[in-house]
Amino acid sequence: MADLNQIDLLLQDCNFPSSGTLHCAVSGGADSSALLILASLTGSKVIAYHVDHGLRPNGSAERDRVAELSRLVNAGFETLILELEDGPNVEARARSARFAVLPPTVLTGHTADDQAETIILHLLRGGGLDASAGMRPEHHPLLSLRRVDTERICELFDWEPVNDPTNVDPRFRRNRIRHEVIPLLNEIVERDVVPLLVRGGQLAESDRDLLDELAQDIDPTDAASLVAAPLPLARRAVRRWLRGEHPPDFASVERVLAVARGEFVGTEVAGGRSVRRSGGILRIETLPKGRRKVRDSG
Repeated sequence: MADLNQIDLLLQDCNFPSSGTLHCAVSGGADSSALLILASLTGSKVIAYHVDHGLRPNGSAERDRVAELSRLVNAGFETLILELEDGPNVEARARSARFAVLPPTVLTGHTADDQAETIILHLLRGGGLDASAGMRPEHHPLLSLRRVDTERICELFDWEPVNDPTNVDPRFRRNRIRHEVIPLLNEIVERDVVPLLVRGGQLAESDRDLLDELAQDIDPTDAASLVAAPLPLARRAVRRWLRGEHPPDFASVERVLAVARGEFVGTEVAGGRSVRRSGGILRIETLPKGRRKVRDSG
């Protein structure tokens, strides 16, 4: 029998939207299963989405497990089938394909442990303040929980989650962060580093949000406004302007600012685009495929 009282105590630490349908991405693992169980206790309408990337032979069995859990918690269920090939950068390609078909308001089961891993990964890519802040909380209602909490929720609900073998595959950098780097950091500082990383991320998040608010007053298409603005705010205005699925890299932002200062007439940026200056106005143009030199980031 499920122990809903103890699960409800953990629900109080979560940050689910207070209105509207809850769209939950559910792979079948402990984190996403806990997300679906907790969402079902909020009183909101819930729909579970299971994405089959076509990469694992047991994908249909995992889909059936998610469908069964959805039925148990009285949630709607939809399955989305993708066709991806294994190979280089498969993790990033799968993530992009997955979020392209999921609802824009979809919730995921990322925990505080995932947040700590994300911060480390972003910093290793050379990120700054935004990287230190980690994932924004809007679509991640379980960020206050730990991975042991989601496993406990499944246990209390008497539910056996799916065991995803890719979670230990050393090909994926996140797995090496999870199974090698964080345990080593714990050993070095003789304490659990996840709360420390998450706390630092929350402080960076506050600073990031303030800078974003201040940068909203800057018109990134007006070269004079960019040149006159404090450099940190000018950078954020350009980043917001150029952002697509992924934020622009630091070098692209710096080149656009150089164009605003009149050092260059134009520059290429990721996404097959260029930024050109004419009459003090910056414009984004799409480049023909044969002229693209800058590789897309992400």
